[in-house]
Amino acid sequence: MNKNKLFWLLCLVFSSSVYAAEPVDIAKNVQEIRISLDSVWVVMGGILVFFMQAGFALIESGSVRSKNTVNVLMKNYMDACFGGLIFWLLGFGLMFGINHTGWFGFSHFAPSELDSWHWNLLFFQMMFAATATTIASGAMAERIHFVAYVVSAGFVSGLIYPVFGSWAWGSIFGGDGWLKALGFIDFAGSTVVHSIGGWVALAGIIVLGPRLGRFGRNGQVHDLPGHSLPLVALGGFILWLAWFGFNAASTVNADVSIGRIALNTHLAACAGAVAYMGYALVCGKAILIKTTINASLGGLVGITAGCATMNPVFAILTGAIAGLMVSTLPQLLEKFRVDDVVDAVTVHGFCGAWGTLAAGIFLETNLFNSEVIMVQAIGVAAGFAWGFGVAFIVFKILSKLLGGLRVSAQHEQRGLDYTEHAELSYPEFQRDLTFETDDIHKRH
Repeated sequence: MNKNKLFWLLCLVFSSSVYAAEPVDIAKNVQEIRISLDSVWVVMGGILVFFMQAGFALIESGSVRSKNTVNVLMKNYMDACFGGLIFWLLGFGLMFGINHTGWFGFSHFAPSELDSWHWNLLFFQMMFAATATTIASGAMAERIHFVAYVVSAGFVSGLIYPVFGSWAWGSIFGGDGWLKALGFIDFAGSTVVHSIGGWVALAGIIVLGPRLGRFGRNGQVHDLPGHSLPLVALGGFILWLAWFGFNAASTVNADVSIGRIALNTHLAACAGAVAYMGYALVCGKAILIKTTINASLGGLVGITAGCATMNPVFAILTGAIAGLMVSTLPQLLEKFRVDDVVDAVTVHGFCGAWGTLAAGIFLETNLFNSEVIMVQAIGVAAGFAWGFGVAFIVFKILSKLLGGLRVSAQHEQRGLDYTEHAELSYPEFQRDLTFETDDIHKRH
């Protein structure tokens, strides 16, 4: 056999062995790359959801008077810190542990041994828990004891949010939640996260009562404007940005569906703001920046349940209706003397409920199916009963154990920055007002 023939024979044998092994190796490599990309996507989404804490902090701090700025920022910060520990210790197991009853999980508490993929989900869901928890912070601002609030936040992160989450999304280790088994649709948490947070806020507001001077004896409504609309606007932009991670990363897969999810999310937010502007023009009212931002946030909350299963036209309709709700419902709540500093009950509670119903009404593969809509309504009602009911009991118990949830009238007037934290957010401008009030009164 000459050298040329031998060379080509060896090449044929080598190439055959390579091609024989390639399919297995390629499949393995593709799978590893796929898992790695999914992991990066979920963790980056979780980081964006964590960034929502900054958005909430800015909106809430800008919406309160300057004397309460530090207090609001502290509550948002501790929502992430204390709530994160509680969710790791208890919440993750209740939400995603083995669930053969349909009510909550019975395993994976304080997890220290998980496979690589489930660490991603734990991190991602921990950020969701912080979001659900912090919604109530702004609503109850300017009159709740800081320690009492932090304790109540632990109940939201460790019990209220994860138990309802187990009904709708659990489990990943075995079994199903009872709402999930019915076919309940809530892709990224219009009810699981936002309505639950809104109903907790409503319970807290009712137990606390309104701020001093908010309502007159004869039913008058007195506006108590926040100190910084630029902070509110910046917070709105940050929340909008972070919402792309909140919704699109809920795929927990880096697949091609994320583009439409992000688009639906954006369209709904735009529609909410535009719907409010149209409403204000028709009614001859001023177009307010704070309500515009809340209307866009209402659109974001509304589309969260159906962003993956809805046509863009219906996403726009969902957001527009949410924007109109934000335009009208806060005034209705005021008639019942509900003092919600940031309109969290409307934006998160009611718009979340609407969005959950809309996910069933406008389900792309089964439009206007009454059975689907009924399941959604059951989920909305269960969310209200659980979120509001348990939170109301928790706030009442804390009020008894701690001698009251609410700070004294003197502390409320002086501001919680100084009375709760011994700090001032703007010391160059506030020191005289805070520390020399008595002297000023004596001189005059």
